[in-house]
Amino acid sequence: MVKLYAKVFDLDGKQVDRIRLPDIFRTPFRPDVIKRAVVAIQSHSLQPKGRDPMAGKRTTAESWGVGYGLSRVPRLRDSSRAAFAPGTVGGRLAHPPVVEKKIYKKIPKKEKRLALFSAISASAQKEIVEARGHIIDSVPEIPLIVTDSLESVKKTKDLKRVLINLGVWPDIERVKGSIKVRSGKGKMRGRRIKMAVGPLIVISKDDGIVKAARNFPGVDVVNVKDLNPELLAPGCHPGRLTIWTVSSIEELRKISLVKEAD
Repeated sequence: MVKLYAKVFDLDGKQVDRIRLPDIFRTPFRPDVIKRAVVAIQSHSLQPKGRDPMAGKRTTAESWGVGYGLSRVPRLRDSSRAAFAPGTVGGRLAHPPVVEKKIYKKIPKKEKRLALFSAISASAQKEIVEARGHIIDSVPEIPLIVTDSLESVKKTKDLKRVLINLGVWPDIERVKGSIKVRSGKGKMRGRRIKMAVGPLIVISKDDGIVKAARNFPGVDVVNVKDLNPELLAPGCHPGRLTIWTVSSIEELRKISLVKEAD
C-alpha cells in the first residue's frame, strides 16, 4: 500500500521536506491493462508490409499430370524442376503478409488512462520495483522525489554526483554490465546493442537535464505531460525505478483533479 506522504530530497540526498502524494499513486495495480496499453503503443511504430500479388507466379510452369511417377506440382517446360507452388525454388509463399492486415492497435481512452495511472502507482511500490530487477538498496525512499533544482543540472559529471547521492547509481552500473552485442542479423538493422532499462527521470520542464543525462545508458528523461505506460513499464513489465521532481508531482496532482471532475 502506497503511503499518503513522501519525503523530498535535495541534490545531496538529504531530506528537506515532505509532500502529500496525489491520488494517482493509489490507483489499483492492473498489470493486464498496462500490458494492453504498452502493446498498443508498440504497434504504432510498425510499418505496414505486404508482398507483390504476382510474386513467384511469373512463370509458365504447369503440372505434367499423372502417369510419370512424380508429384503433380507445376514444373518448368523442358525441365523437371518444380516452380510456382509453395515450397519450391522461386515459388510463391503459401500465406504471405498482406497490406490489409490491421497492425495499428487501439484501446479506449479511459482504459489507456487507467493503464497510465496504474503504471505510475506501480512505480511507487518498492516490492514491484525490486521484482523488476532494479537495484534500490541505497535509494532512500520509493517513490523518490527530488527538489526542482534537479531540472537545472546541466553537466553530466554533476548529474552523476547527484545520482550517487540519491543511491541510484548502482542501478546504472547494472545497466552498464548488461550491455552486449545482439546475435544474428539484427546487428545490421539498427539494433546492434542490447541492454537493460535503467531509471526514468520525470520533470516538468527542461533546464539542461536532458542534455546532461543523455550519455547515461538506460536512463530516460521525460516531461510529465509526455508520460506513457511504455516508459513506466518497458516490455510490459511495470515498476520502473522513477525519479520525480516536486513540480512533476504537482502536475500529476492537477491531472488527478481533472480525473475526479470527469
